[in-house]
Amino acid sequence: MGKSLFKLTSLNLNGIRSATTKGVEAWLTQEKPDCICVQEVKAQAPDVAGKFEELAGLKGHFHFAQKKGYSGVAVYTRHEPSDVITGFDGGEFDNEGRYVELRFDTPSRKLSIISSYFPSGSSGPERQEAKFRFLDKMYPHLVGLKGAREFVVCSDINIAHQQADLKNWKGNLKNSGFLPEERAWMTQLTTEGGIVDVYRRLQPHTTDACYTWWSNRGQAYTKNVGWRLDYHLATPALAETARREHIYKIEKFSDHAPITVEYDFSL
Repeated sequence: MGKSLFKLTSLNLNGIRSATTKGVEAWLTQEKPDCICVQEVKAQAPDVAGKFEELAGLKGHFHFAQKKGYSGVAVYTRHEPSDVITGFDGGEFDNEGRYVELRFDTPSRKLSIISSYFPSGSSGPERQEAKFRFLDKMYPHLVGLKGAREFVVCSDINIAHQQADLKNWKGNLKNSGFLPEERAWMTQLTTEGGIVDVYRRLQPHTTDACYTWWSNRGQAYTKNVGWRLDYHLATPALAETARREHIYKIEKFSDHAPITVEYDFSL
């Protein structure tokens, strides 16, 4: 028997209170991930206290938005981090609760697991401009971090990178989430930036099977008219340890599906 793999899950909850009423904790108890990164917690510290500090035996570390019922991210883990970093830009987006980084450092290794929630630009031009500002700040942050440590970012990026990453790509060429500028950002990150899209490393050719988000309109979920918006993005050495992936669609805890990758490393 070889050593067990490190199971890391990412899920946009679309509200932690909502997702827990739909069975996410029972699923986590059954799946036993070592760590789950969640986005859109949509709660504040008082809402979490006494209820959601732990899920399925995993301890949560949070970055809440200032605005009630909005955004918010967390990493739940069975391992104690050496440090917890909340926020990355020191301003606009830190107020929105979009970044929490858990560091697991030893004398021989610096490693981070990050949960981040990228803005959506679909509500209008103002939020699309905010999304571009976020991307402009996140790119140098991740590239700089790569120079200092190994990491995996689990994130709802709100971008489908290639035509294979959404069902109706022709109809979305001018829509937020599939704009040329957003896709170019992803291309730059995964080429010049040297960050690896782990799912595509393991599954370079999937189309319909890769989706992680479906609109609530028009029976999109039933018809699998979806988008791949949820990613594991990793430094090359960590990405090389990814062995298998799984997108769970049997139950629906949110408008997103959990994506799990198993890595050959330990904390």
